[in-house]
Amino acid sequence: MAAEDLTPHLAYIEVYGARRVSAEKVRRALGVEPGGLLPPREDLEERVSKVSGVTEARVEAVCCDGHNLVLYVGVADRESAHMEYHETPTGDLTLPPSLFSAYKNFLDEVSESIHGRNNDEDLTNGYSLMADPASRSLQQSFLPAVAQDLATVDRVLREAADPEQRAAAAYLLQYAPRNEHASKLMTDGLQYALRDPDDGVRRTAIRALKAVMVGAKLHPEQQVHIEPTWYIELMNSVVWSDRREASQALVDLTESRNPDTLALLRERALPSVIEMARWRQLQYALPPFILAGRMAGLDEAVIKKAWLSGERDDVLDQVLHSRKHKQAQSS
Repeated sequence: MAAEDLTPHLAYIEVYGARRVSAEKVRRALGVEPGGLLPPREDLEERVSKVSGVTEARVEAVCCDGHNLVLYVGVADRESAHMEYHETPTGDLTLPPSLFSAYKNFLDEVSESIHGRNNDEDLTNGYSLMADPASRSLQQSFLPAVAQDLATVDRVLREAADPEQRAAAAYLLQYAPRNEHASKLMTDGLQYALRDPDDGVRRTAIRALKAVMVGAKLHPEQQVHIEPTWYIELMNSVVWSDRREASQALVDLTESRNPDTLALLRERALPSVIEMARWRQLQYALPPFILAGRMAGLDEAVIKKAWLSGERDDVLDQVLHSRKHKQAQSS
């Protein structure tokens, strides 16, 4: 009896971000079909970049549809909304060696804890504390160390040429003291890092901000405030992980249905929200679908019912209708 072939193949392709260039043209340029093996990422990005009208392309293979991979293809053209990142820093700053070494040791411990299936995480204090004892001990050591070198950590995040140093600084900032000065420096720094030119730094900053937001919600006395602006702009990124993480954060940031936040989301990212809400991987489509329902003014129970009944298009039509209605009122 032949062994089952567990080699990941292509399940299907999701194209997002293109406004003037057709998604079908992008799919043809990729030269891959469902069921086939995927060429290297760099080859696929080069093929898409050669399509007339494409100004930027990013490709990411994501697990899984069954045993197979889903290929997310982000495209920018001249009519796409663009996410503007900072210029790459050039400074030779580094974190204090003892602090950077502790961070590297922490990453090693986390990797071991994941293999040992002990990677639960507590964010209720506003910073991460892992269930794994060794990882947790190192995280607890970050609290006094970051308090002592907070200004240095912030400068490294903003000015260091080495993206590994910037990523470490982004992660460590969540352990800043919760007082007026330190909290503002922490949130300003992490929100600045949402526009870092390196994907890994942005992902780390989003992860740290997630913990900060959980703590702020549970402990209002911390008086921590997170602006939605750069999360909304990340919804227009060609990078799949930017969009995934931003949509999840915005579900939390729109929970109170602040009308200014929803208006900015509608103004700056509505096409991105709608195309993401149509993705076939449900765990990634759900956050933007919730955002669409909130922009349409629907109750949470109505949004949930529409999702469970598979009536996605009805909700998306309503948010488009509500946009046209608001445009008509303002004209």
